[in-house]
Amino acid sequence: MAGVNLNIQSVPNLRDLGGYDTTDGKKIKEGLVYRSNQLNPISREDISKLQALHLKTIYDLRTAEERAQFPDQISGDSKEIWLNVLADNSSAGVATLAKTLQNTNEVNTIMGNGKAVELFKQVYTDLVELPSAKKAYHDFFLSLANDKNLPALFHCTAGKDRTGWAAASLLALLGTPKDQIYSNYLDSNTYLIPAYQKQIDSFVAAGVKKDIILDVIGVRKEYLDASFNTVEKNYGSIENYFEQGLHIDKTTQEKIKKNLLST
Repeated sequence: MAGVNLNIQSVPNLRDLGGYDTTDGKKIKEGLVYRSNQLNPISREDISKLQALHLKTIYDLRTAEERAQFPDQISGDSKEIWLNVLADNSSAGVATLAKTLQNTNEVNTIMGNGKAVELFKQVYTDLVELPSAKKAYHDFFLSLANDKNLPALFHCTAGKDRTGWAAASLLALLGTPKDQIYSNYLDSNTYLIPAYQKQIDSFVAAGVKKDIILDVIGVRKEYLDASFNTVEKNYGSIENYFEQGLHIDKTTQEKIKKNLLST
């Protein structure tokens, strides 16, 4: 099964990125690259399940503040690499949503009437355009070209935005059909919304409109559209985005494909 969730309760959005068939008749190998939400808090039992993945590398896409508040609970021999995607724009967007949501009286004003959706569409544009995002994703994909770094896991806080674009762009590079890329992306709703149901209910009880909370905690097709549209506008293709935007040349792109695809 493609994009399978590992059913680790304290890491609800942890999924294998493998199993997808590509448009040129290949398949993405399973057990090599995982996408996830933050690795904190994790139960002792679930830490054992994570250790069973034998991860060599863990990529943390969060800001310094996010990492300080919830440092990854990593044990074993995994190497951690910090890639601060939003370093150039950490004062806005997904990195500060928790603070915004703390003031329930202002949430409806700040985020209502479609403003949350527009905010996230801008974030997803930034994921393609920000210099810090380009550097972070360059380092991430360059690392995947070295099979000694695999198996690997990459994550942000909820595992849906910074992680979502990393997963979507990687799947696109590997030749995954677009409907499957979007299916993988939208699956974050399936795993995150039930996991955050108590928080959703408490926000609604405090007077926050439910659609705002779902737009913030979940994902929407329009968000990912913003990234892919920016790639199309600026580069013309996913391969050009990797080569011109991320400075991952075609030879390195082929190394990534060789490591992650089976015939």
